[in-house]
Amino acid sequence: MENKELSIIIPAYLEEENLRIILPRLNNVLKTVSNNCEVLVIDTIMPMDNTKKVCDEVGAVYISRSGGNNYGDAIRTGINYASGKYTIFMDADGSHAPEFVKNLYENKDGQDVVVASRYVKDGNTENSKMLIFMSLVVNVMYSLVLNIKCKDISNSFKLYKTEDLKELQLRCDNFDIVEEILFKLKKKKGILKIKEIPFLFKKRMFGSTKRNLFLFMLSYIVTIIKLRFGK
Repeated sequence: MENKELSIIIPAYLEEENLRIILPRLNNVLKTVSNNCEVLVIDTIMPMDNTKKVCDEVGAVYISRSGGNNYGDAIRTGINYASGKYTIFMDADGSHAPEFVKNLYENKDGQDVVVASRYVKDGNTENSKMLIFMSLVVNVMYSLVLNIKCKDISNSFKLYKTEDLKELQLRCDNFDIVEEILFKLKKKKGILKIKEIPFLFKKRMFGSTKRNLFLFMLSYIVTIIKLRFGK
């Protein structure tokens, strides 16, 4: 497998309409970042729309996720296939502006993790007040209980060193795998160098969210207990 400079991992679940818009934008951005990048779109085990066709049209790598159709399965599959020195996770729904990839990449030097942060100065989100409140509660809980110095732990739009990700044993199945990654990186390294840069989180463009709010909160509570008191 050819070594790349940067891997962009995009979990996708019925996101054909959004990918038609964000993938060409992402390709344009990556031309200004490095001529040695890859875009990995991690679809469901069995295709549920025309995501593969969209990927073929724009030169993205189409991959069927392994192990299940959960978000965590997509993340683990993406890490397994990533060949870049650095990896950025990016949502397929349009909430993560492709143009911001360059900001994450340009702030990588000397850092273990670079975060597109909604909750530092000049950061913001277009989500509803209820979602913002729930997100803030989750981030404060994880920061305090797991001793992670980061204001926006739960936003998946982050840059990592790929070799760090490949060394982790990740077990979470849902969106809480985002917090699991940070916690296990900190546990492994002792001191985790995190840089947060202000970011505007947009509303999704097409389709509906895959998050069930009740299950969303429940899974985070269960996960924080497992991570804090597990081995």
